[in-house]
Amino acid sequence: MTALLTVENLSKRFGGLHALADISLTVVPGEICSVIGPNGAGKTTLFNMISGVLRPSGGRMVFDNIDLVTLSPCRFPAVGIGRTFQNLALFKHGTVVENILTGRHTHLRTNVLDAVIFFGRTRKEEIEARRRVEHIIEFLEIEHIRDAIVGTLSYGQQKRVELARALACEPKLLLLDEMVSGMNQEETEDIARFVLDIRDELGITVLMIEHDMRIVMDISDRVHVLNFGRKIAEGMPAEIRDNPAVKEAYLGGHRAERGLKVGA
Repeated sequence: MTALLTVENLSKRFGGLHALADISLTVVPGEICSVIGPNGAGKTTLFNMISGVLRPSGGRMVFDNIDLVTLSPCRFPAVGIGRTFQNLALFKHGTVVENILTGRHTHLRTNVLDAVIFFGRTRKEEIEARRRVEHIIEFLEIEHIRDAIVGTLSYGQQKRVELARALACEPKLLLLDEMVSGMNQEETEDIARFVLDIRDELGITVLMIEHDMRIVMDISDRVHVLNFGRKIAEGMPAEIRDNPAVKEAYLGGHRAERGLKVGA
């Protein structure tokens, strides 16, 4: 199957620091892929380049036959790349609906004059945006908080709002950066279910950074492992679980073996 995302020999330098070196990976349509590794391995730096936040120092990124290296950062959502962030980036004084609507900006074609008049195309776009937002709210089961101010919500609820906003841009590839970090067991299980539904029901390919090995081992089709800015392994969850180099690099020795067996 033709890859949706191809990353070849990607590198990133910050002055004399090599944050990433010669990273190559592919993601095919319909996959749930995970990127794991210890803190400082370069996972978020990789996501920042795939989502246009950072420019690579070298290498190649091709998404759906589009060269991402030459693409303007503001165009990444428009070509089909959506993302959540490890640290919440929501408008805390806005409502849930208002926050999710901001994810629709890439699909708006109206100008300032159209918006002032609010007629014709502008009105149709607004109706369509709100229709899609309501569908996402129902999909993620957050109807009961749709009109709540985001800053008053629990951390787990805010995480779900951020996921909703990422879905609002109608991505072909969804990047999830530690979605279950800081969540309790029930919230974690809900997110795992939603990730599967996003792939199976919405047809969206998922690439996620995750430290929770239960999630990684239970729902991933493939796993990529980074350590000190380099890729050290790739394979199915069972292969990664049994890889001695991964056990040693990810957590260290016997502790790693216990951690990687969670959810086996």
